[in-house]
Amino acid sequence: MTLAKIAESAGVSVATVSKVINGRPDVAQQTRDKVLDLMRQYNYGGYRDDLRAYPTVELFFGFERLSIYHTEIIQSVVDAGAREGIAVVVGRRGDHDPAADPAAWARGLAAAGRRAVIAVTANTLSSPIRAALDRVRMPLVLLDPESLPDNSIVSVGATNFSGGHAAAAYLLSLGHRRIAYLGGTEHAGSNQARLHGFRSAMEAAGARVPTELVCHAGTFHAAEGIEHGGRLLALSPPPTAVFASSDELAAGVIEAARRRGLRVPEDLSVVGFDDTPLAQVTSPPLTTIHGPVREMGAVALRTALQLAADEKIDSHHVELATQLVVRESTRPPRD
Repeated sequence: MTLAKIAESAGVSVATVSKVINGRPDVAQQTRDKVLDLMRQYNYGGYRDDLRAYPTVELFFGFERLSIYHTEIIQSVVDAGAREGIAVVVGRRGDHDPAADPAAWARGLAAAGRRAVIAVTANTLSSPIRAALDRVRMPLVLLDPESLPDNSIVSVGATNFSGGHAAAAYLLSLGHRRIAYLGGTEHAGSNQARLHGFRSAMEAAGARVPTELVCHAGTFHAAEGIEHGGRLLALSPPPTAVFASSDELAAGVIEAARRRGLRVPEDLSVVGFDDTPLAQVTSPPLTTIHGPVREMGAVALRTALQLAADEKIDSHHVELATQLVVRESTRPPRD
């Protein structure tokens, strides 16, 4: 049973059924009762009467440890949910492991009245997990996936290549040539896209990118920025600028420079990625690539609700634009 079949059986539009599911008041009571009776009759999506007034969406993180960037994602989806009258429930791998029993996890979400799942994971959810969600008619949207999924999976992300290109182009415009790249998870698609954008700008300017100036920290957290930033700054000669693929990594690089008696930006320019609140409180404030987190959260939620209502979506993968934000952590290199 699909939402379209429920609508056909009730003699109403799919949009009307969607309004009933989401508890909208602009539906006649007789029509509402008819739709609800059909949903009970066909056990549509594990539907329960006591949950119809409280539509919820699951925001699931495939990580045990959440970063500052992840808290921004939570805020963006919660804000979008508030505008749509949807409650957002946050789960993470440390609390639930869908891979352990995909069917039980999916049934639990359906029984709890979830309309859809928005997932933030390092890797695309496995086929058994996606199949389990399909069996309970639970739409899935990947938000800012680290690796671009195939066309069968709906996802919302950012223009990581353009962001990496803009960061390198800006540092080159200041006169830097020995520029290092500090990435997160090496094989993550987002990390690779940022690195390729960085390399593209460097190659276009005829600036070399020696192997020792490309480093992958393994995660996007500040502690790794301190460790691996220190290794880059220990090179002879050291880079005059570092482009880090997250604000947390960039903050770690600034701390690594401080520990070596280097000043930012006088001795070292640093650029981050994401434009989280951290970028405004580092010392000095961080030049970074603004990631459209608020916009991505809103688009992901809206897309998830469209899928839950069996509505057509314009694209299976949407990328929103990034933008360079210049603050005080960058300046031309010393003569």
